[in-house]
Amino acid sequence: MNAGPSLGREAVTLGILAGGRGLRLGGADKAWLRRGGMAQVQRLAARFAPETGAVLVSANRATERYAAVGLATIGDRMPDAGPLGGLDALAQACGSDWLLTVPVDLVSVNDCLLSSLAAVGGTGAYAVDDDGVQPLVALWRAEALRQAAATALASGDLAVRALQRRLGMAPVRLAGVRFGNLNTPEDLAAAGVDPA
Repeated sequence: MNAGPSLGREAVTLGILAGGRGLRLGGADKAWLRRGGMAQVQRLAARFAPETGAVLVSANRATERYAAVGLATIGDRMPDAGPLGGLDALAQACGSDWLLTVPVDLVSVNDCLLSSLAAVGGTGAYAVDDDGVQPLVALWRAEALRQAAATALASGDLAVRALQRRLGMAPVRLAGVRFGNLNTPEDLAAAGVDPA
């Protein structure tokens, strides 16, 4: 099957990467930062609901909070493996042909993200916004990622961009787009995160 702009909802699982420790924010769980009264993880799930089927969250703490709002969580199979551990966990649990991944701390997502990545087809793609390469904003062939992530973890090669090179994934330049992220108190203020 070749991906294309008309990739059906059920062919794509949304994988939200929320397994980080939030160290630059004093250990805050970024998934539950609220903007406009909505938690980040819920905001992303709602944003992609019209375009994707299942939603999985890579999370290693507070799993009961996700369950309480109807979100399925997947814990890392290998601790302390960084984002690759989350990608591996999501790939293992993904039941569709394609896995769209986004970090939970994205400030904004352009309307055509999935269709832009899907238009490349073939072996998958990752976004390049005005800030540069965004390897975790990506559309993966689930079966290929499943095998490649497991191999990379076993070898200790945890670099996501190296994994994407091995998989032959294509960069997709999104001119005029800046996803932004929530890494510092200044980022939170600029994005309008609700006060605690």
